[in-house]
Amino acid sequence: MRTGTAPTLRDIEAARERVRGIAQVTPIHFSETFSRRTGRRVLLKAENLQRTGAFKIRGAVNRISSLTDAERAAGVVAASAGNHGQAVAWAAREIGVAATVFMPQDSPMTKVDATRNYGARVELVGEGYDEARVAAENRVDATGATFVPAFDDERVIAGQGTIGLELVEQVPDAETVVVPVGGGGLAAGVALALAELRPEVRVVGVQAANCAPLVAEGELGFTIAEGIAVKRPGEITAPILREHLAAIVSVTDDEISAAILLLLERAKLVVEGAGAAGLAALLAGRVEGEGPVVVILSGGNIDPSLLISVMRHGLTLASRYLVVRTRVSDRPGELVKLLTLIARERVNVVSVEHHREGLAMSVAETEVELTLATRDEEHCRVLVDSMERWGYPVERLR
Repeated sequence: MRTGTAPTLRDIEAARERVRGIAQVTPIHFSETFSRRTGRRVLLKAENLQRTGAFKIRGAVNRISSLTDAERAAGVVAASAGNHGQAVAWAAREIGVAATVFMPQDSPMTKVDATRNYGARVELVGEGYDEARVAAENRVDATGATFVPAFDDERVIAGQGTIGLELVEQVPDAETVVVPVGGGGLAAGVALALAELRPEVRVVGVQAANCAPLVAEGELGFTIAEGIAVKRPGEITAPILREHLAAIVSVTDDEISAAILLLLERAKLVVEGAGAAGLAALLAGRVEGEGPVVVILSGGNIDPSLLISVMRHGLTLASRYLVVRTRVSDRPGELVKLLTLIARERVNVVSVEHHREGLAMSVAETEVELTLATRDEEHCRVLVDSMERWGYPVERLR
């Protein structure tokens, strides 16, 4: 295969043969909930159920299986926010190649531990992917190992493009395919396959608003979609994206959080931030069209502690958690009285916090912060009105 050029359909088809029996043909899930919300048929391509929990295994296997005997002896090095590292570690172990993976220092421990468990040596370096990549390239220069790019490599792109081949067979009537975009390997591979086999299909890329170099210039900011937190696409992928993507849109972390919650609650699928970006864009009305739309859920490797935070945040955004601050008399039984009144409104108390010190209030009062489980926004409003009617001042925090 040529070096530094876009893969062809023939390359993608060859990659499919290499990954056959290794990468799973992931299922397509029809979602009645999301179809009803958007007014169009919505299908989910569940790459979060892929081996190692993300689509990356496709590109990693295709790249590493192409190494010469000498290259295999020297080992491989990768830089990754997590999913690519796991894929490289797994593929290298299966092929019998030593692997070292450089990851950002704040990578989710779920991904760090999984990469180590698959047999790779992990080095935590820098704040983001770009710093990890520099460290990885320095290791390559020092040892002669082969660098396995996360996205900017024709064999990696061809491997990811096998998803496009599956979509042609699984959803022959698709009008639009929505793909998360970081470095662009997944979007480029899928777009190239569809351009050859189904050129009428619109491919829409989605980036996180805090890191969306293809949508707006700006500094790399924090996002819960760390899997697509890349400052710029690759030299190979960028021209492919410019030519073949019908649109590139961005979504906020709040929108991603809401999508993660809905996927867990409605579709029973655990999806990480990057994996939920496409659905977030669709639900936010940023994906044009009326016909069948396929959303690629690119990965499911979300750190449990982050998942807990996202769930709480998502429930709050959906008005199913209400956080209020009020004051009660600092006497025995007063808090119980308030909680009893709240219970009568069919509201469950999630947590109670007392604040007495450092506050400008009467010595005879105590401040109480309540986290309450509610049904919807109307339920929240009714409760706030009721508390004020009972004589409790209310400050709604979330």
